[in-house]
Amino acid sequence: MSFNLENPDEAAMYEIAQSVNFNVSVKKTYSRNRTLISIYMTQPKTQLNTSTDLSADPVRWRILAVLLMAIFMSLMSVSVVNVALASIQTGLDASQSDIQWVLSGYALTFGVVLVSAGRAGDLLGRGGFFILGMVIFTLASVAAGLAPDAQWLNGARFVQGVGSGFLNPQAVGMIQQYFRGPERGRAFGFFGTTVGVSVAIGPILGGLLIQLGGVELGWRLTFLINVPVGLLAIVLALLWFPRPLIHKPQLKEQQGLSSLDPIGALLLGLGVLAVLYPFVESHPSKLMWLLLPGGLLLFYFWVLWEQWYTRRGYSPMVDLKIFATSSYRNGSIIMTLYFLGMTSVWVLIPLYVQQGIGFSAFEAGMVGIPSALLSAYSANWAGKRVNYYGRKVVIGGLGLAIFGLLASVAVVLLHAYWGLSIWWLLVSLAFFGLGQGSVISPNQTLTLAEVPLAYAGSSGAIMQTGQRIGTSVGIAVITAIVFAVRPYSSWHVAVSVGLLTIVLIVGLALAMAFKDLRDRRVNQAVQDAVE
Repeated sequence: MSFNLENPDEAAMYEIAQSVNFNVSVKKTYSRNRTLISIYMTQPKTQLNTSTDLSADPVRWRILAVLLMAIFMSLMSVSVVNVALASIQTGLDASQSDIQWVLSGYALTFGVVLVSAGRAGDLLGRGGFFILGMVIFTLASVAAGLAPDAQWLNGARFVQGVGSGFLNPQAVGMIQQYFRGPERGRAFGFFGTTVGVSVAIGPILGGLLIQLGGVELGWRLTFLINVPVGLLAIVLALLWFPRPLIHKPQLKEQQGLSSLDPIGALLLGLGVLAVLYPFVESHPSKLMWLLLPGGLLLFYFWVLWEQWYTRRGYSPMVDLKIFATSSYRNGSIIMTLYFLGMTSVWVLIPLYVQQGIGFSAFEAGMVGIPSALLSAYSANWAGKRVNYYGRKVVIGGLGLAIFGLLASVAVVLLHAYWGLSIWWLLVSLAFFGLGQGSVISPNQTLTLAEVPLAYAGSSGAIMQTGQRIGTSVGIAVITAIVFAVRPYSSWHVAVSVGLLTIVLIVGLALAMAFKDLRDRRVNQAVQDAVE
């Protein structure tokens, strides 16, 4: 029996065949649906895993609701904290370095545990590890909200990052597990909508809580507001998630804990830590930059270890064969490049309108709201159509994002030299938001479409790790460029240079998207020739 994995229906059939332990081969030919179904029906029912095979059960939409609730909470927490930094500094008498680590500590632990947590969920049960992540995140939110000093707050933020790192890959893996075909695109579309709404609401809610609670209490409420949401998500997960929540790895029993690949997890975690640390540290020394080549060396050792581990007959942390799949490889590169540039937009624009124009923090937050809301809308729209239009959706989104960035540069310069209202940024950034929603969720759907279900969590986590590294490196490099230009020019020129740098990076992502489209057409032509 052979399957064409470029065809969504046959890809879904392939996953079903895998779930009932068929030995299926992947070739560039079409299989007969009738033959597959007759074989599937003769398979004894006792071999079906009812705890995971919910692709036709309405309960999967309730599971999605819980997943999106958790994602909403974790992302809104990030955008809320961005608004609260000034109040935290005043309320705790914190140093600038302390404030830097409020953001960086979370990003660091989040990136380090992602892949390990994703693989643990793949092997032992995604539902159980999702709930564990929610418990950790919620308890850390309580600790952060009650923090007596900056050191306590930063410790709580480190733990929050661990919780978020546990729950995020499980959410991606469970969408892969419970949704197939066009419904998977819709589910990831709702995922993208949740991202957009959480980013839009965060700054407004943060400003409101700080205004209501004052300098001392307001910033604490930005953390404590996570607690009721977290508790509700935990209760609903316990009620609705399939049992068992945690199970023994479905591998050879004699492998024991080695099925979790602890050495691989350690090598990859240390590699991510070494690469990220110089970029998240506020004032890295020259010696600290040696961590960067050290981290790359650790990545190399990790690859060698995973290859050796696989040859020994063990289940590796990440199946490196997925990188031979062009759709996964190209999609991961697109996402890393996109996050390398995109996230810096929402650092540069607030910085510019506050320090260059004189906006308040609340006014600066208002500038991004139309973009975030349109991003939420376009994510849902694109999610429903990605299975039909494929990579063209992502290409269109990247084109819109580039247009929005160039239009924003025009608004900044026209404001500086011809007196155009700076509020036109709401319009130019709206195009960027439309593009953003049409890139992230559709790309996630296309990138993970051919990933084996057994590695859904860890493969999604690898892609998210690329996003974290891209985000940290991009913000550090692009803001450094802006501050290097600033002493010799105005804020208008400096931020324009920064935005044009982002255009170049997103342009590279667009080139990679065209390459992926070409690869897909070549593969399809080969399949047609075989027929």
